[in-house]
Amino acid sequence: MKTLTITEGRGRLGYWLKKATQGEDVGFAFEGKIVALRPVEVISADYALQEYGLTQAEIKVAEKRIQKGHQRRERAR
Repeated sequence: MKTLTITEGRGRLGYWLKKATQGEDVGFAFEGKIVALRPVEVISADYALQEYGLTQAEIKVAEKRIQKGHQRRERAR
């Protein structure tokens, strides 16, 4: 793994990001720890489940409650 300080990596961040996306292990030393650069998949479709642990049914209830609150605020304007 290529380990860099923030100062070393800052000037060539694009270069190091490209290396990481090509599979090279790249990390930054920060506060005594190594923070690795790695490509990840972002799946927004299940964000509520991952972030809040909501089931599909709970998401639908929350969506309706949020929409009603928004409508009330719009009418109050």
